[in-house]
Amino acid sequence: METEVERFCSLYGRVKEQLHRTIVGQESFIDELLICLFSGGHALIEGVPGLAKTLTVRTLASILDMKFSRIQFTPDLMPTDIVGTTILQESGGRRTFEFMPGPVFANIVLADEINRAAPKTQSALLECMQEHRVTVGGQTYPLAEPFFVLATQNPLEHEGTYPLPEAQLDRFMFLIKVGYPDKSEEARIVSINLQPPPQTEKVAGRDDLMKIRELARQVPVAKHIMSYIIDLVQSSRPGPQSSAYINKYVQWGASPRAAIYLTEAAQVNALLQRRFNVSLTDIKFLAHPVLRHRIIPSYEAEAEEIPVDTIIDTLLKGE
Repeated sequence: METEVERFCSLYGRVKEQLHRTIVGQESFIDELLICLFSGGHALIEGVPGLAKTLTVRTLASILDMKFSRIQFTPDLMPTDIVGTTILQESGGRRTFEFMPGPVFANIVLADEINRAAPKTQSALLECMQEHRVTVGGQTYPLAEPFFVLATQNPLEHEGTYPLPEAQLDRFMFLIKVGYPDKSEEARIVSINLQPPPQTEKVAGRDDLMKIRELARQVPVAKHIMSYIIDLVQSSRPGPQSSAYINKYVQWGASPRAAIYLTEAAQVNALLQRRFNVSLTDIKFLAHPVLRHRIIPSYEAEAEEIPVDTIIDTLLKGE
């Protein structure tokens, strides 16, 4: 088992090394994105334009040697533009309906600016993300494994956008926030772009990801750790079991899916720390990306400009 853990850590390091040939800095973004992928989850990536969100996803797909598809979400995008449609084909004097797969039939699907599409179009991803399949014309078509949806959205521009439904948000394992680079990193970014594009190598494949996911599921979670996860998620919901702070500043708390995702991501993070057990450190490290899009602030929180991350900090302190 130790050999498998070391192999995973080595693979993780090689993937990061290849990513950093193209991507400067963004350590937390890359770490959270890789943990999400190795856990088998989907990620919603939030950041202003120009922070290499799309470049990171495209480069990662190349490094992992997986089929990549990019969907540019726009107000006129239709569900069939995502999942595919059936068309009438004529062959040998016979007419038959044939299914034409959409761009969602890939291993890594980049839903670029997902909040620019209408809710009807956004909902086309619900079955894909949960069941890893598509139903068109009464027929069900399985998606290739592994399957990941990595969506981006701009947190500043709201004109012409549609908020993601809660059911859609809850299917994302992580909400990853991408920030600006510091001065030295920005200087390196400019320098790199004055040179020919760096070449990256394929260091893993689909089978590697599936094996890592199976290995992570074997990491034991002690009863007191599981109890902490459940208490943390439940305490995020307003009610008799929650503090006065949560009842005042939270309108809706996290769903049971948050506990599942937090456990699965913590198992992967434990492996990265070369431990074959989940600790409280893993839970606290991953609580923000798992919970921040599942906790809906109250009007009081918005009026007092209390961000969701501050609410999560309070939860982790047990206040």
